[in-house]
Amino acid sequence: MASKPLQLTFVQSGTRVHQLPEMGPEVAFVGRSNVGKSSLINALAHQRQLARVSNTPGRTQLINVFSHASGGAVVDLPGYGYAKVPGHIRGDWSSMIEGYLLDREELVMVFVLVDSEIGPTPLDVQMLEWLRYNEVPHTVVATKSDKVKSAKRQRRKRDLAEGCMLEQGDIVWVSASKNIGIDRLRDLVVSHLLT
Repeated sequence: MASKPLQLTFVQSGTRVHQLPEMGPEVAFVGRSNVGKSSLINALAHQRQLARVSNTPGRTQLINVFSHASGGAVVDLPGYGYAKVPGHIRGDWSSMIEGYLLDREELVMVFVLVDSEIGPTPLDVQMLEWLRYNEVPHTVVATKSDKVKSAKRQRRKRDLAEGCMLEQGDIVWVSASKNIGIDRLRDLVVSHLLT
C-alpha cells in the first residue's frame, strides 16, 4: 500500500543554525550538487515546486526548512562539490553545512544522497567518514536508481554499498522520477519525525 505524501510547507531559509526556527525533530537531506535532493523532496511531498529544482547544479545555496504536518521538519542543505560556484561561496557552504550538522539539537537523522549511477564520489566518502567520526546518525539514499540498467543493478548495489562501507540492505534505493522506493523513504522520514 502506498504511503501518503509528506505534508510539507516551506517555512524559512537561513545560512546559520541560529537563524532557523525550532520545529521539533528534524531530518536533513545532504549530498553532492546535482544528486537530486530537491527532486526527491518534491517526490516525497508529491509536489512539483516545493523545493526549487534546477538543471544547474548548486542552486540550493541556503539551509531550507520545511515543516511537516505532524510536527518536526525536513531540511534541504546546500549541495557540495560544485566547482563552478565561486570559492568563497563554496567555503561558506562547508561551514554552513557542518555548523548545522554539528550544532542543530533537533536533528535526528541525516539522509546522505549518493547518485546510484555514478556511485560514491570521494566527496561522498569524505562526508560519510565525517558523519561517522562526529557520530551524526545517517542513512545513505541511492538516487536516480532508474538510470542503472537492470543487467548491472546487482553489481551496482554491491559496489555502491562497498564504496559507502555499508551492507546492501542499509541503503535505500530511490528514483524521484519513477517513484521507486519513495514509499519506503517516506516511512523512514515519518518514523524519525515522530520520535
